[in-house]
Amino acid sequence: MKEKQDIEKLYAANKRKKTVSWIIVMILAILWLMVTFIPFLFMVLTGFKQKLETIMYGAFHLPEKLFLDNYIGVLTDINFWIYFKNSVVVLVLSLIILLFISACAAYPLSRFRFKLRQPIYLLIVAAMSVPIHVTMIPVFQMTIKMGLYDTIWALIPTAVAFSTPISVFILTGFMEGIPRELEEAADIDGCGRYMRFFKVILPLCTPGLSTLAIYNGVNIWNEFIFAFTLTQSNENRTLPLALWNYQGQYASNTAMIMACLTLSVLPMIILFIFMQDKLVKGMMAGAVKG
Repeated sequence: MKEKQDIEKLYAANKRKKTVSWIIVMILAILWLMVTFIPFLFMVLTGFKQKLETIMYGAFHLPEKLFLDNYIGVLTDINFWIYFKNSVVVLVLSLIILLFISACAAYPLSRFRFKLRQPIYLLIVAAMSVPIHVTMIPVFQMTIKMGLYDTIWALIPTAVAFSTPISVFILTGFMEGIPRELEEAADIDGCGRYMRFFKVILPLCTPGLSTLAIYNGVNIWNEFIFAFTLTQSNENRTLPLALWNYQGQYASNTAMIMACLTLSVLPMIILFIFMQDKLVKGMMAGAVKG
């Protein structure tokens, strides 16, 4: 009888701990949701205000009515779609080049053993600590000498270069977790080194590549300072620079800026909604293999 009571007490104590833990997790989740969602909601609602509303009333005052002219004005602006096209081109080409180079670099670092392996790997890790903005002047001078200034082609090499260290670092750890027996089996079947890379390693790295595509894609899409420095004309600027169309020297149209910001982040939100399962799978696979 006493043992039964002890078991019931232990069960009740464990149940209380689980309940308290669940409550704490929910509170933290709600707080995090407020921290992340309220600024986004503020941005969207401000885009529905008239220009005078943002001046006469407080910043957190709800719009008196849904004023759609701000969003219509942004969507009918030809420059917005030029910026959008340039951002898509830079994003797609940068990710293709970045993922291919990172995979090609991570493969020998993770599967082969050679004398310079450790120094090269440490150099890549050290490159992750370099602030990208300290390279702005050399990159600017190099871009001018190469004749790429004021073109979208100046943005692709910078995006690839600054995203490569972290991508190689993550992919190297991911590839190290792939069993070598799979490559040995492919070798027995007659696959050469290149075929093993393309037919065995790359398909198994799809979760890791998807995670890197989302992570680096958001950074490339939102990149501002290099796009502002290396481009000048409207024909070659990217979407983050569209905000300058609604900002003057002495005044700015806050409502239009917020509408433009909302439309700018929508592609990344939609992309994340459709690819969040791949992101989670990639993170879980990397955690298990690491």
